[in-house]
Amino acid sequence: MALPAPHLDDRRFQQFVDDAKRYIQQRCPEWTDHNVSDPGVTLVEAVAHMADQVVYRLNRVPEKNHLAFLDLLGVTLFPPSSARADVTFWLSAPQPEPVVLPAGTEVATSRTETEEAVAFATEADLTVVPCELESVLRQESGGTPQDCGQDIFGGNDVAVFATSPRPGDTLLFGLSAAVPRCAAVLQLDSRVDGVGVDPRQPPLVWEAWTADGWTVCEVAEDTTGGLNRPGEVILHIPAGHLVSRIGRQDAGWVRCRVVEAAQGQPFYSSSPTVRSASAFTIGGTTAVAHADVVRDELLGDSTGVPGQRVRLAHAPVVADRPPLLLEIAENIEGLDDSGSGDGEGSEDGAGGTGWVRWEVVDHFASSGPYDRHVTLDAATGEIAFGPAVREPDGSLRQFGAVPAKGAAIRATRYRTGGGRTGNVARGAIQVLRSSIPYVARVENREAARGGVDGETVQEAKVRAPIALRAQERAVTARDYEELARRAAPETARIHCLAADAAEAGENAVRVLVVPQAVPDRGGRLRFEQLVPGEELLSRVTDFLDERRPIGTRLAVGPPFYQGVTVVATLHSFRAAQAERVRADALDALYAYLDPLTGGAHGEGWPFGRPLRAGEIFAALQRVPGVELVDEVLLHPADPLTARRGDATDRIELAPSALLFPFDHRVRVIEAR
Repeated sequence: MALPAPHLDDRRFQQFVDDAKRYIQQRCPEWTDHNVSDPGVTLVEAVAHMADQVVYRLNRVPEKNHLAFLDLLGVTLFPPSSARADVTFWLSAPQPEPVVLPAGTEVATSRTETEEAVAFATEADLTVVPCELESVLRQESGGTPQDCGQDIFGGNDVAVFATSPRPGDTLLFGLSAAVPRCAAVLQLDSRVDGVGVDPRQPPLVWEAWTADGWTVCEVAEDTTGGLNRPGEVILHIPAGHLVSRIGRQDAGWVRCRVVEAAQGQPFYSSSPTVRSASAFTIGGTTAVAHADVVRDELLGDSTGVPGQRVRLAHAPVVADRPPLLLEIAENIEGLDDSGSGDGEGSEDGAGGTGWVRWEVVDHFASSGPYDRHVTLDAATGEIAFGPAVREPDGSLRQFGAVPAKGAAIRATRYRTGGGRTGNVARGAIQVLRSSIPYVARVENREAARGGVDGETVQEAKVRAPIALRAQERAVTARDYEELARRAAPETARIHCLAADAAEAGENAVRVLVVPQAVPDRGGRLRFEQLVPGEELLSRVTDFLDERRPIGTRLAVGPPFYQGVTVVATLHSFRAAQAERVRADALDALYAYLDPLTGGAHGEGWPFGRPLRAGEIFAALQRVPGVELVDEVLLHPADPLTARRGDATDRIELAPSALLFPFDHRVRVIEAR
């Protein structure tokens, strides 16, 4: 970390006053009234106050020099990142015409007495495409599709799978149109023939045909119990859904496929039947971001000299790719006098003024005198044009083009805002701010995450020595961690360690990535929230791969999460409410074992650190209302299968493992 700045003079106001009074006693002993009511003492205090201000300014000199050195090294503050989430817009009823939600549609969380509403805006247009069910096919495992639509549309019972269903049996639904990113409803009238399965967990998977093949659909609701009773299935169709041909029919295909039953779950003993079916769309899903979009902001006119700087009206700028769309009015061949066009030449050769886009670059090192390049300080919103540098032979070298004098400069689009306030829990986005016809409600099915506050000066001072030492090369474990944070600042935790030579070979480095996760209401994390996405892992991998030493193997992935279930028995005080004590004890357990914010220091449970029963005793004893912690048992658990191991008083963790609290059990015995 940065060295503390020394105090050139550590005296303060009262010390100046005391020193002056002692000096008065030596040089003017006849002045004996040193009370605050004396006019002379008032004058002494006034001078001491001015001296205190001068010393304060003097002590700021090392801080200013430190920041000046960082500026010379090119250290700039990292801009904030905006939180993103997928929001579903539910229609009030199926519509015969497409419903278009334009980019910039605003949604928000509910405003409460203690919290302001957090606003989001859609990033792209969303079209809810209407559809109907045109055809139904059934396909037994290893067989060819058979058309059964006429029987179903005619009200006849049709067995949708083989007489004895097998994994691979498929029921296909052909929609009249592709409905990418829409919520499709399949209404089915079934007879209770598919006995044997658990209706809460049937061995079925729903998929839609996309450019990448069959892609799994998220099931929002299934009231058919695995096609065992009349009801409806609501599916979130993936973005790549398209029309394709199966058999002799072109349609937007969705299918229901039989899979192996989960361990401990029953399988179909006979095929379910369907006697009628229909389909329609009832909503759509699109991405939203927590940032305000600024469009067509005029920044002034060009001075025609190198190194000009202009500033955006709103800062900081959210880290997008690109973070800013900048345009400058230029005289371009091929444009009419109205200034319309995109900068491309036309055949008639007419001239005019048009807006030409300039590119935002990180630096001007590779910019030539005709390259339309600018740099952007996202933290302050300052835009800089290329400078002119005098060479040793006396000539001037221009880095980046210089716009003509008087040319108008405008920011076509950029976003401002972002930060951690946008990381809201799932289901928190419920308010539709823009007026959109036929939209009944909105919701985010997963938490919004990715929001990171902009870097502060103090954080930059800590980062600068590390970045200066690493020089964009990953050598030590600290280098890997710092560079990975730069590639993905929205991650919650990053840990680097040597990989097992037996698994990854010699000279292997393993980087563990824990994604940012927002607890659901109630403060509970779900296991799937701690699994990093492919985009995040690939971004970190690509960034580190360019900076690792030759011959070093790199593996980037999530840690191993060791589930743990605590079974505890507590005795409460006489005046305490047992249910309240139990709820507080559960909150304390989940908070202490939290992989992101748990542990003794509140920085997340340490990687590889074992858990002892004595620590749980101490954590529960601090819960208000607990008189005695009678018993604590630790059970290793698997969060995926919900299986628990035998009770123990110590759970060991591998160096690449983290704890995950899972389904704690607390019993409270009331005092009599």
